[in-house]
Amino acid sequence: MRKPISVAEAIERIMTWCQQVEEEYVSLEQCDGRILAQHIEATMPIPWFDRSPYDGYALSAEATAEASSSHPVLLEVVGTVGAGTVWDGLLTPKQAVKIMTGAAIPNGANAVIMVELTKEIDKEGKRFVEIKRKVSEGENIVRIGEDMKQGEVVVEKGTVIHPGIVAVLATFGYDRVPVMKKPRVAIISTGSELLQVYEPLEKGKIRNSNAYMLQAQVRRIGGEPILFGKVPDTFEHTLQVVQKALREADVVITTGGVSVGDFDYIPQVYEHLGAKLLFNKVAMRPGSVTSAAVFENKMLFGLSGNPSACYVGFELFARPFIKAMLGQSRRYLKREQAVLQKDFLKPNPFTRFVRARASHHDGLLYVEPVGKDKSNIVSSLVQANALLVLPGGTRGFQAGDRVDVLLFEDEGDDIWR
Repeated sequence: MRKPISVAEAIERIMTWCQQVEEEYVSLEQCDGRILAQHIEATMPIPWFDRSPYDGYALSAEATAEASSSHPVLLEVVGTVGAGTVWDGLLTPKQAVKIMTGAAIPNGANAVIMVELTKEIDKEGKRFVEIKRKVSEGENIVRIGEDMKQGEVVVEKGTVIHPGIVAVLATFGYDRVPVMKKPRVAIISTGSELLQVYEPLEKGKIRNSNAYMLQAQVRRIGGEPILFGKVPDTFEHTLQVVQKALREADVVITTGGVSVGDFDYIPQVYEHLGAKLLFNKVAMRPGSVTSAAVFENKMLFGLSGNPSACYVGFELFARPFIKAMLGQSRRYLKREQAVLQKDFLKPNPFTRFVRARASHHDGLLYVEPVGKDKSNIVSSLVQANALLVLPGGTRGFQAGDRVDVLLFEDEGDDIWR
């Protein structure tokens, strides 16, 4: 018996069983693209000393109080300090130190004037800097903690590490970085009609595109895909490969074999294993036969063998589950409202997720379907960057209507309802 449930209910049933993976440490050089397992706190203020943002002269601002173009002030240059070095003396109000970008402010100085606003003069064997404007106290000084304060959380757990975060980690001395272990995701393609991608075509056969599509989807969200190849349409073969996958992976995804045909064995495999069936029909198009079950706290996703239905099923169900395993709070496709650009007049007994192209124009988000709206169509996935969401029980939509879209490139916090 197959009783359809809503997408939102299906997601809720899945997420109830989610458990986070453990953390591990990797080198700073290997952490890019991984998921942080701990908050990163500033272990010191940044900068941790007062420094100059420009090349110029460090001085006491009070010494320039009367400076003007008609009455320039001369200050003796008593030293030079570059980045990575320190001037150890104590400036008097009539003195200045030439300073380079990033260098520490000398004792006794409380401002920096940019070198472009000055003129250096040799007089009686000494160096002087000529200043023709008043300099304010604190001018051109980057204060301790101006960028980051000690103890401040600068990157939250669950964040994908990108190059800017790598810079922060290096700043605080993280040569080993705490990250979430990549969930191992087994990918099994069922069907005697499948060929390897390098095999020549035969009549009645198709190449196994779903496995490589799912592999890329798993990698995109931070998982570690494990390809278990293609399985012929027999119960014994299907059961053996699923059992092997359950031993080696944290999540098992099958594609194909979930419908009610004579050679659809995934439901029987669930039953033979004694897995807890969460659902076997969802009120959605494409992919209404999408199924999910739990065996020994491991999730099994049964996705359609049709490419577009398989893709949509992964994005709606497997994606948030795997991202939750990685400790990420923003795990669902972000939902936005958009203006429909083309008529879509198909009636919708179930909620329909149409491969679509979303784009911004004049401050508004627009969306239009791409390719043919059939679950076996692959070409529509090439241009799609969103799913157009058309609720069940409607008789189609016209250009200009406001519709919901789920964006592939953005992530939200809430379950889609």
